[in-house]
Amino acid sequence: MKLAVLGGGGFRVPLVYGALLRESSKPRVEEVVLHDVSTERLEAIRHVLRQLAAGHDDPPEVRITTDLDTALRDASFVFSAVRVGGLAGRTADERVALELGLVGQETTGPGGVSYGLRTVPVAVHVAERVAALAPDAWVINFTNPAGMITEAMRRVLGDRVIGICDSPIGLIRRAAAALGLDPARVSPDYVGLNHLGWLRGLTYQGRDVLPGLLADDAALRRVEEARVFGPDWVRTLGALPNEYLYYYYFTRESVAATTGQTRGEALLEQQDDFYAAVLARPGEALDEWGRARHRRDTTYMAEMRDLTDAGERDTADLEAGGYEGIALALMAAIARGEPATMILNVRNGAAVPGLPADAVVEIPCAVDGAGVKPLATRPLPGRFLGLMQQVKAVEQTTIEAALSGSPRLAVEAFALHPLVDSVSTARKLLDGYRARIPELAAVLHA
Repeated sequence: MKLAVLGGGGFRVPLVYGALLRESSKPRVEEVVLHDVSTERLEAIRHVLRQLAAGHDDPPEVRITTDLDTALRDASFVFSAVRVGGLAGRTADERVALELGLVGQETTGPGGVSYGLRTVPVAVHVAERVAALAPDAWVINFTNPAGMITEAMRRVLGDRVIGICDSPIGLIRRAAAALGLDPARVSPDYVGLNHLGWLRGLTYQGRDVLPGLLADDAALRRVEEARVFGPDWVRTLGALPNEYLYYYYFTRESVAATTGQTRGEALLEQQDDFYAAVLARPGEALDEWGRARHRRDTTYMAEMRDLTDAGERDTADLEAGGYEGIALALMAAIARGEPATMILNVRNGAAVPGLPADAVVEIPCAVDGAGVKPLATRPLPGRFLGLMQQVKAVEQTTIEAALSGSPRLAVEAFALHPLVDSVSTARKLLDGYRARIPELAAVLHA
């Protein structure tokens, strides 16, 4: 099988290739084509992959290209992990919002709207080229904001595009481990949108064990999300929230905590150092990548953990992996017909009552050789459903703004967001983003 990786010069690509090296079942990926707009980044990552493959028998062949059609032609699977505007765009997503006293985060709040506005047209173009050159391919979307981008690509590819995120499985893994249970043997009642969801139940041997976890102080201290949100609040919710909900439940604290470098600014510095080091010393590429990865992983959401005294990330979390494991498991389920249940970003249909049928939601799904089937969820209480409905309306308005080039709809998307406090502020956000992000300015026609 051929796998095309869009954003192939990205820092996480070695995680995907490392997972492919551990695959032995047939059919397997025999060819990996990395696509990126930057030849230098592609070369740096190719150095890392060559060193990862050393000592492995029959590793997948790696090719690089800056031509999208070459990458996509006859692919069986496409991983889409592009960042339109690069990390410079991400730093603007964060800074423009922070300068207006709002949450500065790349997917949650106004930064996510900005990211979506410039990314949707690119993602739809990719979908059109996939449909033309690899119509039987499955697209696994990593590109953020993952739910919004998956929904936009569905307009072209329908059910053959699936969004993934590692936040839900990480939450479930931590909840199960806190109870001394094997995460593979529990069934989660998880429902939400990408970066906005709740674990409402955890079934083990026919019994929901989540209430016992919520009642147990010692066990809750072993769950990072419970340490971050506090035991009283998760008990009030009656659920364990996705970590990104911190920005909604503790908005003022989130803004106040970002007093120095933003996450985007830190990553820009880290990755500039990494790519420069690899190109200068290609023989040390794998070691450089390992050091940079450790630094990146240990500082993930560090400001939130520092603010809440949640402590360092658990070693087990750092070693458990993320996107790459989900993506490879999804590929295996589809290509080899290995049934699995996974939390994915898919078309709602009737799975989540109260949301539009065409809305992409993040819920458990049954996966096999026939594809992906969303599983029905229990009705949501108003305190969860209302937030999901409002944020989904923002996502869908952002898609329409991006595809039509309408500044009026862009302002509407910002103004509708629950983390934006006035229409006047929404207009200032759009002005600020257009001034600092050329890729966004190019999307809006007036």
